[in-house]
Amino acid sequence: MDYKSIIERNRENYLESLFEVIRQKSISAENEGIEECAELVAEKMSEAGVGHVEIIKGAHHPVVYGEHIVSEDAMTLLIYGHYDVQPPDPVEEWDSEPFEPVIRDGRIYARGVGDNKGQFMAQILAFRTYMEAHGNTPINIKFIIEGEEEVGSRNLEPFIHKHKDKLKADLVYTSDGPMLSNGHPYILLGVRGMLYVELNAEGSAFDNHSGNKGNIARNPVWELVHLLGTMKDADGRVLIDGFYDEVKPPTDLEKELLMQLPFDLEEIRKEIGDDSLEMTKEEYYQKLCFEPVLNISGLVSGYGGEGAKTIIPSTAKLKLDMRLVMDQNPERIYELLEAHVEKHAPGVRMKRIGMMHPSRTSAEHPYIEPLRRAVEKGFGKKAYIQPSMGGSLPDAVWTKILGAPSVVVPYANADEANHSPNENLVVENFYNGIASTCMAIDALNEL
Repeated sequence: MDYKSIIERNRENYLESLFEVIRQKSISAENEGIEECAELVAEKMSEAGVGHVEIIKGAHHPVVYGEHIVSEDAMTLLIYGHYDVQPPDPVEEWDSEPFEPVIRDGRIYARGVGDNKGQFMAQILAFRTYMEAHGNTPINIKFIIEGEEEVGSRNLEPFIHKHKDKLKADLVYTSDGPMLSNGHPYILLGVRGMLYVELNAEGSAFDNHSGNKGNIARNPVWELVHLLGTMKDADGRVLIDGFYDEVKPPTDLEKELLMQLPFDLEEIRKEIGDDSLEMTKEEYYQKLCFEPVLNISGLVSGYGGEGAKTIIPSTAKLKLDMRLVMDQNPERIYELLEAHVEKHAPGVRMKRIGMMHPSRTSAEHPYIEPLRRAVEKGFGKKAYIQPSMGGSLPDAVWTKILGAPSVVVPYANADEANHSPNENLVVENFYNGIASTCMAIDALNEL
């Protein structure tokens, strides 16, 4: 079936449907427009022909759920996305209104267009396209579009537990994040987990003069700096006892897949903004997919303004985030960190800000290669397979609670600037995403 001709015939209608969803603000951090956007997404699902659509309200922001069941014996595909977006700040750095989409040089500019409205709308419109082409789908399709991803999906796990039977599926398909920097699509088979921690150190009851009370008043910044020195060696290896106990090396197939991925050191240097970076392809993907990270996100204390202010700060705050690989457990890693802090800086207080479990689907799963070919056909470019992405998504809720394999297939361009001013999506990526989803349905049906 020539899905692209149907997409071309509906090109303007599809684009306007996306624009309508973008115009509806849905800033989860500020609880702005959430209810209205959930209702609009439900409306778009119904318009696409999804037979049963409902808005399920829970502890926080509502979830939009839709299902099209053709047979109890047919395989079931569960499509996940999120309708909430980041705040547009700083607004003055946008070249156009954040919530009024405009097209410039073949790209749509608007908050949420890449992350994640343009991607889940491509999937909803793919369902509409498939129904127009065939009158029905050969497999069961379910949609779950949530409204809390940008604030950590904190209620998604209990939601999945509560509605486990309703959400039962053979495969979970997510389109989120950017494609490869060379514009090629790829299938991600997992995510790194995350643990975000805040550490607080206290000295005197108030700031002191560094001359009058130097060598007398305690400086909590030094306490945190010395503590950090015990956490990592000069080669970047984490020194927390037990940190690497569950880390497994990649399989031979995973190594082979990594070496097939494109690699351009100059392009990576530009993306990072560091011309001094030296790394081979093997090192790059090994570190990105299979090694955990201990990162300093922020260290706040004392005076940071113009000129000088000679003080001994009374407090210091440290933010750490850790990206964890299969099979590291963020709860256990927190306990290990807690023991490390107690040993080296017992006066420092710890607080867990958030966590997410790592997740991985086997590269040998029979769904993977047919999906790769479908996406390759949809975009008209070679598609790759990457065993894990460097970032974190709530993927473990599918693999560990539902017990279903899960793939992430990004439709957004690598320079989408999500979370930043002038977020954008290449127009053709939107349409190619629609075609790829249709072809993915065909590929799964053939299995």
